[in-house]
Amino acid sequence: MTAVILHEVDRFAWLEQQARLLKAGNLGALDVPHLIAELESEMGNERRELYRRLRVLVAHLLKWQFQPAGRCNSWRGTIRIQRNDLARLFRETPSLRRFLSDELAQAYPDAVEWAADETGLADEDFPSACPYSTEEILGRDFWPV
Repeated sequence: MTAVILHEVDRFAWLEQQARLLKAGNLGALDVPHLIAELESEMGNERRELYRRLRVLVAHLLKWQFQPAGRCNSWRGTIRIQRNDLARLFRETPSLRRFLSDELAQAYPDAVEWAADETGLADEDFPSACPYSTEEILGRDFWPV
């Protein structure tokens, strides 16, 4: 089965095939157009992972700050897990740090909506721009008051 057809019917088998070809040094047999598309897609996946973790983390920081009576171990645990997962993401993929500000800017409005939905507060009750620095967001000892 040709690489193009295999890519269309069984992506995992195609990936295995491409890895074998690379290991064997058989570069001429590689499905270069699809490999490029897969690599670019994977880069997008990494950025989406950063965005999703920031969205969850910031939503919980907002809930923590703006609904202090609702603070609970579940919120604390979510904040810690997201910080730990972001730290691991940056250890494994340090170049993602350059997208931190952009992804935070994208995640903040969605985090506000989430926090508003879960607290019963209006979107307008939260700051229009993220009130936390990236250092605070990622910092293990930062708990907004």
